Amino acid sequence: MERKPFEVETTEDHKPYSAFDGGGSYLTSTVDSSDDEQKKLVYRGWKVMPYIIGNETFEKIGIIGTLSNLLVYLTQVFNLKKYTAATIINAFSGTINFGTFLAAFLCDTYFGRYKTLSVSVIACFLGSLCILLTAAVPGLHPTPCGTKSSCQGPNGGQIVFLLMGLSLLVVGAGGIRPCNLAFGADQFNPKSESGKKGINSFFNWYFFTFTFAQIISLTLVVYIQSNVSWTIGLSIPVGLMFLACIIYFAGHNLYVKVKASGSPLAGIARVIAAAIKKRGLKPVKKPCSDLYNHIPLNYANSTLKYSDQFRFLDKAAVMTPEDKLKPDGTASDPWNLCTMQQVEEVKCIVRVIPIWFACAVYYLAITLQMTYPVFQALQSDRRLGSGGFKIPSATYVVFLMSGMTVFIIFYDRVLVPSLRRVTGLDNGITLLQRIGSGIFFALLSLLVSGFVEERRRTIALTKPTLGIEPRAGEISSMSAMWLIPQLLLAGIAEAFAAIGQMEFYYKQFPENMKSFAGSIFYVGAGVSSYLASFLISTVHKTTEHSPSGNWLAEDLNKGKLDYFYFMLTGLMFVNMGYFLLIAKFYRYKVTDDEENSVIKINEEEAKLHQQQNKNHV
Repeated sequence: MERKPFEVETTEDHKPYSAFDGGGSYLTSTVDSSDDEQKKLVYRGWKVMPYIIGNETFEKIGIIGTLSNLLVYLTQVFNLKKYTAATIINAFSGTINFGTFLAAFLCDTYFGRYKTLSVSVIACFLGSLCILLTAAVPGLHPTPCGTKSSCQGPNGGQIVFLLMGLSLLVVGAGGIRPCNLAFGADQFNPKSESGKKGINSFFNWYFFTFTFAQIISLTLVVYIQSNVSWTIGLSIPVGLMFLACIIYFAGHNLYVKVKASGSPLAGIARVIAAAIKKRGLKPVKKPCSDLYNHIPLNYANSTLKYSDQFRFLDKAAVMTPEDKLKPDGTASDPWNLCTMQQVEEVKCIVRVIPIWFACAVYYLAITLQMTYPVFQALQSDRRLGSGGFKIPSATYVVFLMSGMTVFIIFYDRVLVPSLRRVTGLDNGITLLQRIGSGIFFALLSLLVSGFVEERRRTIALTKPTLGIEPRAGEISSMSAMWLIPQLLLAGIAEAFAAIGQMEFYYKQFPENMKSFAGSIFYVGAGVSSYLASFLISTVHKTTEHSPSGNWLAEDLNKGKLDYFYFMLTGLMFVNMGYFLLIAKFYRYKVTDDEENSVIKINEEEAKLHQQQNKNHV
């Protein structure tokens, strides 16, 4: 499918505003019309953020409120074994994250971000409703198990209805995750200074609402689900998802709606195909002038500077006698001749892939900190104070989110200004240094997890216990609060690596692939989820009949979960070495606009320095 220039849907309600701040402005862009007329496009900036951030907040609380306690729900209501439930959760999370790639493709190729999000928020509401019905309707879940050691599992119909709800959540969350961030950024003018600042601020608000939603879900919603009623606890996310739909559609006439502009994957395929066809050609001596690089007059994206990496791809832009051009300067056969701009866009993606792989392995630590600490908490002392109040096991994951939230503030307000004075960089450190710091803290998190679990199991086996957790084992007298350090370290890792990744992909991907930039982060998390499922399954089967016993036994006191953590620590150590190696050779994307800006700043600084010297004389 042929990619078209940047296009925007307009409506009759896009009336001129008298003045704008916070990123709002006018921009003349190509719109979908028969005579290619130029229309004024209004960027409303922060004026539409109540709709977008409001929808984002309630939608996240709705989704996370449904999914955060799903592990416990599957074991306590659907009577599934821990091993089976953990495998389902990891596979489900992986499917959602892989679904973001398909959603990004459909979004950029056919539907645009607004239409994709419209379908997705409705699908999330319906999926949450189905999960609620499995709890509210007795016939849609197995008979309660109580304290029995053997329980009746779900029948085929109950599993089908549960999977239908999970499938709708896959469609919904898979569409929302890659598009929401880019859709919010679409509301700011990327060409103006206020718009650029608005985009950076929106990134912070996006992650703030994300962590806020997780904290609310992992405390209030999880408490109601675990201690009051699953039906009431699952009704809250459904109600919030319905409210999110209303808020989102209320801003229909105010949004900037970037239209789908064709498949970016086709452009990638053309460059690779053309380079392979011309593999016998010699490299050109002066790429900047000798390579074909036709830029359309209405091309809205920033043009990329030539880079001398992956020069094999340059051959796709080498003109031969067989290559013909149309009257407008474009190639007659785009599968045989590509522009230097298209080649550079593919190079951007090729450069990112090794970094992405290291980040996918990093996320394995975060994935497992979302699951096994829940089981560790179940067999630890969860009492708070002398009143007998027990913290729900799933709520402990909130410390990961809290660590992330608090450290983001510390990082932004204290660490960045201090580092800026040392390095001279606006962000204090580079994006790759930020990601690498996250991998290091993830390694520490796994190492601490192993020592804490070894201590928890030793106390359970050598000292009086606090009773028996149904379908698990004896409860260790070690306080579950000892799980907090590993979760805080994981939260700090996320503050470094997760936000660093999102910003890295957003800035390093070509401008016409912003939805893919949002999806690749989640695809990496999806790979991590499947890798976690594979490791859990492999370790379970390998150690099940070993002399030392099953590492991942149903009763953690009879298992060796600490060995599993130490094994993952070793894997993360290898991954960190790999990341440091590839980061050393990475080259950041540079556009003509950025280079001109740097030149202008240098010229102004030189003039200022000369003026100061004259004054001194």
